[in-house]
Amino acid sequence: MKNLIYVVIALVVICGCASSQGEKKLETSDPLSTSNDTVRIANDSLEYEIIIIEPGYNAFLNSIARPEGYYSQNYLENKNRFIVPEYNQRVLQPFRYNNNLYPQQIDYNSSVDYGYEVNYKLYYYFVYFCRKYNQRFSVPTRI
Repeated sequence: MKNLIYVVIALVVICGCASSQGEKKLETSDPLSTSNDTVRIANDSLEYEIIIIEPGYNAFLNSIARPEGYYSQNYLENKNRFIVPEYNQRVLQPFRYNNNLYPQQIDYNSSVDYGYEVNYKLYYYFVYFCRKYNQRFSVPTRI
């Protein structure tokens, strides 16, 4: 009888350990990163297209960034007017700045009215970029 109790306890422990190994573990990841995080903005009449492929950017827009309409279009255009040339200068200096962070220039013409959405998403891309990669531009990018 005593041996039967030990055998039953051993079986329960073995079954209990085996069942916990078969369970799927919850993945812990960065809540701001997603696998399919591409933002595309296009306007055929002006013939421009912006594609932002940055993990976590879309979640950043939806959770941390100020809502659309918080800043005026003029404010966002002024910020972009100063940040884009500085970003483009960093693209042209691959020995000074990481060319993985600055892969290509942004073709932004300050005399073109791109509309609110483009200026909003471009500005908040810079805010996200600064926060994620610990970069600083001469014009402060903050929320």
